Amino acid sequence: MADKLYTLLDDIRSCQHCVARFADTASAHAPNPVVRASATATICIAGQAPGIRVHNSGKPFTDPSGDRLRQWMGVDEAVFYDVSRIAIVPMGFCFPGHTATRADLPPPKDCARLWRIRLFEALPNIRLILAIGKAAQDWHIGGRERLHDRVRAWTDTDAPANGVEIIPLPHPSWRNNAWLKANSWFETETLPKMRARLAAHLSVCSP
Repeated sequence: MADKLYTLLDDIRSCQHCVARFADTASAHAPNPVVRASATATICIAGQAPGIRVHNSGKPFTDPSGDRLRQWMGVDEAVFYDVSRIAIVPMGFCFPGHTATRADLPPPKDCARLWRIRLFEALPNIRLILAIGKAAQDWHIGGRERLHDRVRAWTDTDAPANGVEIIPLPHPSWRNNAWLKANSWFETETLPKMRARLAAHLSVCSP
């Protein structure tokens, strides 16, 4: 299983499927897939897509959103980037590009269709998924609920007895500052509960 995973990761990192699409954006960049996974990881961070800083660094969440996400999770960089325990698998592996007004484009849906099912089939030990943003939640949870309703509903649920638990979260971008300010329950109720669930999983797979 591990050999299958690492072959698949090599294929993802060399993917050029969107080369023409990205060249046609205002940023006119080349593909640079960013993904972190291992056969032993039990936790998966499922975000949207790398931003320009991550595109340049080649390492996920090397930006202010990553700082906030680590604070939400209650972990330091050593734990966050411990690939033996935490996989980082965005909906789009590459920076999607900028519009003419420098707004970030959404991740191409082709990326998930090409890779996502095969990748999760090669990650049999995942037991907890942090689904960050609506695109990740639509794929992992399904349904038509608003992000707000998904996050609020999870806060009131118990941990599943078995199987994979999916925790829906808003994106930790500064663009969500107004939402976070208007929904103080997220910080006082959701984050402590999420940290407790995360700590329980990390304690099982601690080095």
